[in-house]
This record gives sequence, structure tokens and C-alpha cells, in this order.
Amino acid sequence: MNRLPQLSGSGTPLATVLPPFPHTQPSVDGSHHNLAVVLFALVVVMTLAITLWVGRRGQAAEDFYTGGRDFGPFQNGIALSGDYLSAASFLGVTGLIALYGYDGMLYSIGFLVAWLVVLMWVAELVRNTGRYTLADVLATRMRQRPVRAAAGTASVVVTLLYLIAQMVGAGSLVALLLGTTGAAAKTWTIVAVGGLMIIYVTVGGMRATTWIQIVKALMLTTGAVLLTVWVLVRFHFDLAELMRTAAHGSPAGDRYLEPGLLYGESTTSRLDFVSLGMALVLGTAGLPHILSRFYTVPTARAARRSVIWAIGMVGCFYLMTVVLGLGATALVGARAVKAANSAGNTAVPLLALNLGGGEGSTGGTLFFAVTSAIAFATILAVVAGLTLASSVSFAHDLYAQAFRSRNKPPVTERQEVVMARISAVAIGGLAIVLSLYAQRLNVAFLVSLAFAVAASANLPTLVYNLFWRRFTTRGACWATYGGLVPALVLVFFSPVVSGSRTAMFPGVDFHWFPLENPGLVSIPLGFLLGWIGTVSGEEKADPDKFAELEVRSLTGAGAV
Repeated sequence: MNRLPQLSGSGTPLATVLPPFPHTQPSVDGSHHNLAVVLFALVVVMTLAITLWVGRRGQAAEDFYTGGRDFGPFQNGIALSGDYLSAASFLGVTGLIALYGYDGMLYSIGFLVAWLVVLMWVAELVRNTGRYTLADVLATRMRQRPVRAAAGTASVVVTLLYLIAQMVGAGSLVALLLGTTGAAAKTWTIVAVGGLMIIYVTVGGMRATTWIQIVKALMLTTGAVLLTVWVLVRFHFDLAELMRTAAHGSPAGDRYLEPGLLYGESTTSRLDFVSLGMALVLGTAGLPHILSRFYTVPTARAARRSVIWAIGMVGCFYLMTVVLGLGATALVGARAVKAANSAGNTAVPLLALNLGGGEGSTGGTLFFAVTSAIAFATILAVVAGLTLASSVSFAHDLYAQAFRSRNKPPVTERQEVVMARISAVAIGGLAIVLSLYAQRLNVAFLVSLAFAVAASANLPTLVYNLFWRRFTTRGACWATYGGLVPALVLVFFSPVVSGSRTAMFPGVDFHWFPLENPGLVSIPLGFLLGWIGTVSGEEKADPDKFAELEVRSLTGAGAV
């Protein structure tokens, strides 16, 4: 029996559930995919053209960080959905649904529900109280240097984790395109994507990144709609038949459509599910590249309307991922998806290949090429947004404020923008190196780790700052570091890094934390330590500053 490797800590491998299903691994012959290579090149040329064209317009900090704040709600809503609908959504979530059915759909639900938290708690308040970054929101009532050091560090770490996921998705996609399972193609793809994202940020800033996101979001939505409709046509719009065929295409049989295939084999896996849900629902409100989007519109009302547009697009997209995941299992087969990429990251391109007529057919080549190009555009756009957010946090919060000696003159806007470009190069290089060690992991799963760190470090500080009158600088630092450090430590000593066949380092085992996602422990720790740091210190919050923050957050009076 050709056993399917399980995700680390996920319970029983799929192949142990039912006898082998007679799907074969798709043959992806690179010689037939010249069209895909051409489309990849066109995507790169198009995005570089946008970057070079827009990059000439304004070099001030406000232009580089926020695009001049002149994007409308509809434009920013599309860009928000573009930032959010990453390789984790298009490749990772669909792959998890293809492999694990019902349990894979939980990712779609968590990613979507998270936007309600953003809409109710974050969008308008952050837009009114900040200028460029999350640390700006905190600095309105806290001592600047310590809170900027904490928030800036957390933002860089979260975006770096997110970047790793996108690059892993790019490596899997191009390896499939070239018909190779070797590490060389994935390595060079990761390096190339890293180089491109550095160019996008250093040349174009937020204005170019926003337009790339808009183009990418429209491409992604159009491609997903076409594939979804084509899958439904194949099954005569009979969803019940699609689900029955998908269950037949999975080694798990009817269990494919029931809870517990991925998160139901043991108490540990059930706790992992709770941890995952907490991370997905609460993490979005703490993602730096999402928060920075609220500063690209002129008013708080426009920020809220942007979120409403984004919720509509994101909701429709995640409904389509369910159909695409089921379609991949029904038409390609879970074994074939697993054989092409052990984490399922190539389910969508393989589905497109099948819908078009299979390997060697004109339709198959066309569908595969277009879908791969859309996925590649998705990755390029998201890594640009992430790199920009991390470089802005480093330059604006760490370099210009936290690390700046009081004896030195203040940093000018020009110096700050130069440092943002330099930090983009450094962060891009670090992301490339780390991505090379994470190629065995599903991209949606990797993103869930970034969500967990964001929910642990950024969300407690943000919520306490906006709503708790007694919150102090000491409490803010304790909340940020108290969520960030435990989250990273628990991930490092979890089955994600060692102790399983799909770990980053499968040959060693030093894990002692049983859960793959740290959110169940690290998110409550962030809130708890923020409270302890506040009530145990001698520092008293300034009631006047909180009153000013409250008025500004609710009315927009004094907002930039």
C-alpha cells in the first residue's frame, strides 16, 4: 500500500482508512507547459511595469507608507481582499479541503469569520488613532520608545512568518509546473520571488503595492469563478453528487465528509482544532499588513466601507474554495493530490489540468497555465504587501523611534524612507533563507501560525489600549512580549519544527509541546500578562490621554 504521510500531529494517515483508490499521480510534463512559463513572465512584467510607473509618483513618507491616503473604499476593499487572499487561501485551503474534507473547510470558516472582528473592533478605531503602524495607535497614550520597540518587533516577526508561507507556495507551484520534485526548482523560485518582492517595495511603496493587489484580486476572483462554474457544470450543478464523488475519491470514504479526519483522532488533535480556531478568528485583527491598509483611505468611514467590500469578496471566494477542494478530490483524487505535493498545495492547478482535458490536451495546458499564473500573481502581490508592512514597522517604529538615541537629532522623513527600503532587502533575504526549511508544510497551516502570533502579541495590546482606561506602558510591553515570546517558543518546540515526517527538521526530535498551533496557550497569555503588567506596576495611566484617545477613536477628531 502506498501510504500517505500524515500532517504532523494530525492523527491517522489517510491511507490507513480505506484501501487504495485507483487514481494515479498526474503526469506534469514541463515540455507541454511553455504557455504557463510565458504567462508567468507576463505576470512579472505587468507587476514590474505597475511598480515602475507608480513608483515615480512621490517619494515622501506618506506616499511610500500610505499611497497618499487617496484610495477610495471600493479600491481599498479590493486591495484588502487581495492582501488577505494569499497562497494560503488559493492553494493551501483548497489543498486541505481536497485531502481532509470537512476539517479542511474549517480553515475557510475561520478566515472569513475573522473579518467580523476587524469590522466591529478595529477598522474605524485604528484609522482614527494611528498614522502608519500599530505602534502609532499605542503611542497616542503610552511612552513611545518601549511600546514602539515591542509593537515593531512583533510586527516584523508576524509578517516574516506570513512571508515564509507565500514563498513555500511559490516553490510548490513552480516545481509542479516544471514537472520536478527536486529541491533546486523550489529553491530558485523562492529566491526569485524574494528578489521581486524587494523590487516592488523599494521602488513602488504602498501606491504600487495597492494597485498590484487590486489587479491580482480581480484576476484571482475571476479565475476562481471560472473554475468553480466549470466544476459545477461537470456535476450538472448537483452539489450532492459532487460530495458523493469527492468521498469516493478520498481514501477516507464517507469519513471525508464528517468532522474528525484531521482534528478528531485524539484529545490532542481536538485541542489543536480549538487552538487553530482561536488563531484564525482573532489573528486577522492583529496582522500588520491588514492594519496598514486602513491608513490608505482618507477617513474612518472609508476604512469601514473598505472592510465591508472586503468581506463580500472574501466570503464569495471562500465559498468557492469549498467547491474547488471537493472538485479536486472528486476529479483528481486525494492520492494524486498528495503524490504531487504532500501538503496538498498543488490541488488547484491539478484540478484545472483535469478540467481542461488532462495532460497533453490543449484545454488542459491552457487551464493549467492560466491557473498557475493567477496563483503566482497572488503570491507576488501578497509578499509585496507583507514586505512593505514589515519594512515600515522597522523604519518608522524601531529605527526612527525605539533605537534612536535621545542625543541624536530626529530622523528625517527621507532618512526613514531610505531605511524602509534597506530593511525590505534584509527582511526579504531572511524570509528566503527560512522558507527553504519549510517546504514540507501546507501554506494555509503556515499562515495559521502567523495568525496565532498576531493574535497573541498584537491583539491584546490593541484591545486593551482602545478600551481599558487603566492600561499602561508596562502592561502594553508585557502583553506584546508575553504573547510573542511564548508563541514562538511553543512553535519551536512543537511537531511543526521537529519530531514528525512533515516537520521542518524531520531527522531530529526535540519537541515537547504537543500542539501544532500555539494559540490556545499564547493568546490567553498575552491578555493575562497585559493585565498583570498593568495592575502590578506603580505606573498610573493618564486619564486625560485616554479621554483624548477615546474621543479621537470614536469621532475622528484630530485624526491624520
